[in-house]
Amino acid sequence: MAHNYAINEDVHHQLQGPQGRSTVKERSIYTITSRLPIEADGRPRYRIKSKSENIERVVTEEQISRLG
Repeated sequence: MAHNYAINEDVHHQLQGPQGRSTVKERSIYTITSRLPIEADGRPRYRIKSKSENIERVVTEEQISRLG
């Protein structure tokens, strides 16, 4: 499986609550800062940085979505 998002692309990230449940908080906008190697489980991973807070995260592709 290949990466579907590019470096410097802005994306939405849905925060995860306890046990993987989505939280009710609105989705945040992040910028992809790097594409990480695909892990053994086959899911592409990314490092993303918040546009509104000083937060960076490592997420799987299923945790982000395109703007719009």
